[in-house]
Amino acid sequence: MSSTDLETPPLKSILIAILVVVGLHVLTAVALVAMKPSAPKVAPPKQTPPIEIELVSLPAALPKEPVKVVKSVEKEVTKVVIDKSTLAPKPQAIIKPKPVTETPKKPVVQERKPDITPLVKKEKTTSIAQEKPSQKQTKQEEPNPAIDKAISEQLANNQKVNNQQAEQRRLVAAQAEKAAQEAQLQQAQAQAQAQEAQRVANAKASAEAANDAAQKAARAAKQAEKAAKAAAESNEPVNFTASSANWVSAPNFSFPERVARRANSGDTLNVVLILRVNKQGGIDNVRIAQSSGNAALDKEATRQVRSGKFKPFTNNAGVPVVGNVTLPVSYAVP
Repeated sequence: MSSTDLETPPLKSILIAILVVVGLHVLTAVALVAMKPSAPKVAPPKQTPPIEIELVSLPAALPKEPVKVVKSVEKEVTKVVIDKSTLAPKPQAIIKPKPVTETPKKPVVQERKPDITPLVKKEKTTSIAQEKPSQKQTKQEEPNPAIDKAISEQLANNQKVNNQQAEQRRLVAAQAEKAAQEAQLQQAQAQAQAQEAQRVANAKASAEAANDAAQKAARAAKQAEKAAKAAAESNEPVNFTASSANWVSAPNFSFPERVARRANSGDTLNVVLILRVNKQGGIDNVRIAQSSGNAALDKEATRQVRSGKFKPFTNNAGVPVVGNVTLPVSYAVP
């Protein structure tokens, strides 16, 4: 045997190596085929726990509505399954993976690997993804008395709490309204009391002012009366003119015949007399303030004037007083 024969491996070892490699490949292929593909992660439908599903404001009969929603979801899921089954390959394609699991022959694996693997993956993923919700939904459809009782109790408690809160709010509102009404009533009473006090004060002030004015007027009248009485009692004569004197009975002034002999016919003789008139209007005294130049005529004039009478003279207070009256008298000589 030459050196080259020693360096080359024997044919038997080569065949064994080839068989080992081929067997490893076959085992790898079989393992890949037999291995279940990882199902895609499908987000499971959100199912809230029974407590979270509860609606506080809804009546006790409404918790059954979530079950109806689940049924509608089931119907939708079944519809999706039917649609995909129509689009998927025939049932024979689903049965085909059986020979792959039975015989790990090279040609079968090499020929069917590219065709079967995608179909198996699609079918399994869809079936798994569609079967899981149905199982959960069937579980949800099963009635659970404990859950229903808990839901009803929770709703009753919530309703009770709501009623208590509403009653408390009503009481607080009633108390606030009552307090506001009392405050308004107190304010109205205080305002009425203030107005009444102001009215009483104004009436009192008016009465006091009227009383003061009446007292002042009474004092003034009393003082005037006292002054008039004092003036009357003092008998101080008050001077009056002939125009301000009123006769009750006027005297008859006639030219005497015995004086006519000594006077010229057609002449006018004037004499001025000052009369003292008492409180009754009578003439108590007569004196000559200006003579006519004829003593007999002056004397006759003083006699004639005494036959007359005046209305009593009074002062500003209406009290009769003694008066001095200046009276001019004219005589025409016949």
